[in-house]
Parts: sequence; C-alpha cells; structure tokens
Amino acid sequence: MVFFKVMRLLFVAVFAAVLVSCSSSPSPDAQKAVSDAVASASASAASAPAPAAPAADPFLEKAAAEPGAVKTASGLIYKELKAGTGPSPKATDTVKVNYRGMLTDGTEFDSSYKSGMPISFGLNMVIPCWTEGVQKMKVGGKAQLTCPASIAYGANPPTSAIPPNATLVFQIELLGIGG
Repeated sequence: MVFFKVMRLLFVAVFAAVLVSCSSSPSPDAQKAVSDAVASASASAASAPAPAAPAADPFLEKAAAEPGAVKTASGLIYKELKAGTGPSPKATDTVKVNYRGMLTDGTEFDSSYKSGMPISFGLNMVIPCWTEGVQKMKVGGKAQLTCPASIAYGANPPTSAIPPNATLVFQIELLGIGG
C-alpha cells in the first residue's frame, strides 16, 4: 500500500516537473507545486516500513532442532547418522558416495541406490550444500544434509522433479576419497 502511495506521489512530482520545464517561465505556483510534491514523496519514502524478512521455513527449523543436528552459517543442517573412521575429504577431492535425494515431503527424486552403483565426482563440482556437508564426513560415515534452496539448486533445478527454490534432503554414505 505504501509503495503505491509513494509511486503516485513520485509520478505527480515528475509530471509537474515536466510541465514546469515545458513552460518558458514557470509560475511561482507551479514551482511550489513541484517542490511540495517532491518533498511529500521523499517524506513518504523515508517513512515507509522496511520490507519484511522472508518467512522462516518450518521444515528447516524442525530439522535444525533434531537431536544431533548442527546448523552452519550457510544454512546447511548436518546430521551424522553413522560415524565414519576414515579421513575427511577436502573440497578439491574426488569422492565416492551412495546417496538418496528427497524433497521435504519424502518424495525421492534421485538415488544411487536405485542404480545399484555408487557415484564418484569432484566435491567442488556439486551444489554448495554437498561441498560443505561432505567435507564434514569421514570415510565410512553416513550423514543427512538438509539443504535450503540458497545452497541447493535455487530457482534453477536440473530436473522438473525438483521444484524451484526447494529445500532438499540428502542421505549420503561416504565410501571413499579419490579415484
């Protein structure tokens, strides 16, 4: 509502300024009208409330409150499901994993378990959520990564099975580093 009021006032100010500039000698009343319209628009803009912060995602809040869950500065929620005993990968490493990707309603959109074959990839070649989360794991471990859209696929998911700006949940088993 405030936005439209400010826009209306700005329109009036600009329109009045154009009228005044088209006149060879603007009258004092026209000059005052322009000045008043600009001042009113500026005051309305200055007093307009700041936009509201985005609503909190209840799914992310619930996931972060689960026992053992850790929320990082990026928004990743990391939960160790099984402790590993091997080394942890670096962002530049190639890792071998089994994984399952799900929407927040539990719908599975991808899985290496279904193909029966683990997958290997450069850890710096995947979504930021994976790069950050898998580095927290040790070989032999299993974890759940809850990824807000900002560190998952955002507005441009790679498949229609994932809605734009979706929070995603991955269960990942780190089988090895390298190769």
